[in-house]
Amino acid sequence: MMKNILITGGSGLVGKPLTNALEGNGYRVAWLSRSPDKQPQKSFGWDIKKAYIDDEALYWADAIIHLAGAGVAEKRWSPARKRLILESRTQSAELLFSQLRISEKRPEVIISASGANYYGLDNGDEWLNEQSPLGNDYLAMVVDKWEKSIFQLGSLGIRTVALRTGVVLDRNGGALPQMLQPPVAAPLGSGNQYMSWIHLQDLVQMYMYALEATNITGSYNAVAPQPVTNRVLTKKAAAAKGKPFINLPVPGFLLKMVLGEMAGMILGGNKISCDKIISGGFRFRYATLDHALQELFKK
Repeated sequence: MMKNILITGGSGLVGKPLTNALEGNGYRVAWLSRSPDKQPQKSFGWDIKKAYIDDEALYWADAIIHLAGAGVAEKRWSPARKRLILESRTQSAELLFSQLRISEKRPEVIISASGANYYGLDNGDEWLNEQSPLGNDYLAMVVDKWEKSIFQLGSLGIRTVALRTGVVLDRNGGALPQMLQPPVAAPLGSGNQYMSWIHLQDLVQMYMYALEATNITGSYNAVAPQPVTNRVLTKKAAAAKGKPFINLPVPGFLLKMVLGEMAGMILGGNKISCDKIISGGFRFRYATLDHALQELFKK
């Protein structure tokens, strides 16, 4: 019986509510942290640069949920930032692999974050699934190398899952507060680019489901069933928050001036299918954008 769940990146947007949900379901949760003594949660030490993990952490863990990785949208992409975005993902997974390979005890399952950016920056109206080809831009390359480093763990006989996460909707973190920050909400670029989104609570539940459902293995798209365009999402989110919306798009060239290469993430978008995880037995609580926003901005 799995009882002890070890989480990397536990203090982040997904890690905190996931920790609460797991503990609410009777699991014991610990984080891997560079400063374990300063965490509010039971924590073990690790240091990716020094290739160190506290041995006790791996003996303790029945399962590992791997969320560590530098934020993609937090800072402008300098060459050093781009290297950090990649290496914080690949080197952390490589470290887990190298330590578990020599460990006497291995977890039953490892569930890792991954990115819906796998499919590239913009595939227009085309529905994409887990079999769709890899994109050819920087973020697609990051996700590809990230997943390759994660799936090495499968060679150790550990059930391994990667959740290719879309735009996570949460009232207090991620993309939504950014979109609704200006005094007036407006579409970005053409406004016609698709946004494959997921409510934070559904993402947390998907991690729990992947933990417990032994038929879930490999890559899965962690997005809700009904992607919408940037214009629709911005307009509906503004209405839910009680903010004015103006249907006058912020020009792409302006976003490129402000954000540099990172603007491609906002100006493009993909229409991504979640049929595979639904076929695996997962049920969404917030399958429509209206329902998700209603919950997020309930008075």
